[in-house]
Amino acid sequence: MDNELDLTMLLDYINPAELDYQEWVNVGMALKHEGYSVSVWSDWSAKDPKRYHPGECEKKWSSFNGTAQPVTGGTIVQMAKENGWSFSSGEDRALDWDSEIGDNECVVVNRNWIEGKELTSPEENWNPAKQLITYLETLFEENENVGYVTKSYEKDGKFIPASKGCFDRNAGTLIKKLSECKGDIGSVLGDYDKNAGAWIRFNPLDGKGVRNENVTEFRYALVESDSTDIKRQNAIIRELELPVACLVYSGKKSIHAIVRIDAANYDEYRKRVDFLYSICQKNGLEIDKQNRNPSRLSRMPGVMRGENKQYIIDTNIGKSSWNEWKEWIEAVNDDLPDTENMADVWSDLPELSPPLIDGILRQGHKMLIAGPSKAGKSYALIELCCSIAEGKKWLGFSCTRGKVMYVNLELDRASCLHRFKDVYTALQWPPDHLDNIDIWNLRGKSVPMDKLAPKLIRRAVKKNYIAIIIDPIYKVITGDENSADQMAHFCNQFDKVCTELGCAVIYCHHHSKGAQGGKRSMDRASGSGVFARDPDALLDLIELEISEALLTQEKNSAASTAMAAYLDSHGHEDEYSQDDACSRSAMQELCKSKLTVEEYKEAMENVSAADKRTESRTAWRIEGTLREFPRFPPINIWFDYPVHKADYSDVLKDLEAESDTPGWQKAIHKRKEKNAEKQDKNKAKFENAVALSNFGNPPTVKQIMESKTHRRLRS
Repeated sequence: MDNELDLTMLLDYINPAELDYQEWVNVGMALKHEGYSVSVWSDWSAKDPKRYHPGECEKKWSSFNGTAQPVTGGTIVQMAKENGWSFSSGEDRALDWDSEIGDNECVVVNRNWIEGKELTSPEENWNPAKQLITYLETLFEENENVGYVTKSYEKDGKFIPASKGCFDRNAGTLIKKLSECKGDIGSVLGDYDKNAGAWIRFNPLDGKGVRNENVTEFRYALVESDSTDIKRQNAIIRELELPVACLVYSGKKSIHAIVRIDAANYDEYRKRVDFLYSICQKNGLEIDKQNRNPSRLSRMPGVMRGENKQYIIDTNIGKSSWNEWKEWIEAVNDDLPDTENMADVWSDLPELSPPLIDGILRQGHKMLIAGPSKAGKSYALIELCCSIAEGKKWLGFSCTRGKVMYVNLELDRASCLHRFKDVYTALQWPPDHLDNIDIWNLRGKSVPMDKLAPKLIRRAVKKNYIAIIIDPIYKVITGDENSADQMAHFCNQFDKVCTELGCAVIYCHHHSKGAQGGKRSMDRASGSGVFARDPDALLDLIELEISEALLTQEKNSAASTAMAAYLDSHGHEDEYSQDDACSRSAMQELCKSKLTVEEYKEAMENVSAADKRTESRTAWRIEGTLREFPRFPPINIWFDYPVHKADYSDVLKDLEAESDTPGWQKAIHKRKEKNAEKQDKNKAKFENAVALSNFGNPPTVKQIMESKTHRRLRS
């Protein structure tokens, strides 16, 4: 049993007087199994003075020697939950491993403060016939058959109904005869034993019997408790707002509440009664569960039971119908905040949550990064982890420094840890605040998000994270990602994490299949549009098409930089100009002239590596859809494995997003571009030859051939 959970606190929710013998023994066995002392069991048992005997607990305790299937503390937890306790009842307690967030316990009654409500006996105006007439008029239509029993026999000190009784007289006939009986209801119903009282069925019958199948309308259910104090019963029934049609004192130790169920059939009746009883149980009203049947007998008002009267306490109290009550009882504990009037807060507005990522996301909010494969989304999230941990910029946006949890659902542990070090190295950041990063490796152990959320909260509740990053979410999606309602439920789990922990939740999702260039950024994520519309910030990545000219330009720039670095490292930093440093051919000629053969070879190897690295780079554009901040201009970035780098040179700004043109068509287009480029060059050469060789006059064939021959000889 979790040591954080004090079972002695839970015992306050369990009344030993309401338990049968085996349940009482189970509590003792559970306490011993969990390491508590016998005095805890004994002190709690003493709350039942009628059955408690000093020394009995100690004697029984010694016989608890354990079994293959021991009774554990979970038994006490369940008993306490059934009587109104919930995990939120405890202060400063972490959630249990399998706890569900927002579990609606439907607890209305604070049993520590409930005050008993006295019953008022109708001594002065006692009219037996009027009591029964009121009962019949309240529960039945005139033509409905009523079942009742007046005969009884005694067994073990208790009076038992002796037979099926009468079941073929309708309410209208009974009401008429009772109105004429001058107070002698025995003349209408038959005489009854005043020591035993009499009984009546609360649902109408078909006149052929008294079994469940003879019930014609599943209209009412009986709520009765023999173990709860009667004043307390009266108070709880009223505070629960049960839709009671008739409330009757039994003449002994219980109240009979005839509760409106209004079920369409027996199956619905059973479900509604189960729900009704569970609510009563959770709110401290220990129910006699033998009263579930719709054909059950209840105590008849207007008769004597020993020295006491069986009488109507009240009629038509609580909610007016089952549906109204059920909606109310479920709404009482819905954990939703009350409404507030804008005029009340206009001059005292609450502070906005501070930014986590400047201009993009606030602390305690949600962010989604969406993009296709190859975009390096996982690396982008790891970069964000490092930026938050160190308080540095991420893709040009400043981040607040703080603790962050990275929930790794996809990579094996070693690969994940190496990625973090690779990112730090590529960014050239000193790892000054590694203690701000916690990693939860769940590859092969992930569960659906509705189950993961409480486990995540349990681990994170005392860590003071300002962000939790979940990568990737497809591993924990519950339901059909194309279903709006199922995905809304899924996304609600992120809200629960944000609310419970007060931190931001950041996650990534993939694009749908096909090219995305023609779509809006918020329509590119795979599945339901809920994904894009739920978070407070959506960052969408789309790949850019790199032209041959730009690739050549970037390769030349990278090669020039590599050669400049090599020359600098060998003492030749003053041997080239800024113009030289921008020219691949100039730098290569300089390397040939200034370096030894071996050095030149090594420098060219660096150039080759730079070419390959440049060719492996991909270009991306980030577009933002933000709820809390104005939209920022699209950001162009390079994914230069393993990190993303902003394009500060603006060479990507005029590139277009990848189209849905097939690869073979793109290849044809590129060949046409090359041919056109070649034709343009030849045309330029031709025009140049014309200008130089014939002073603007059209050249002859001989002149052109001589020009070509001359160029070949020179080369």
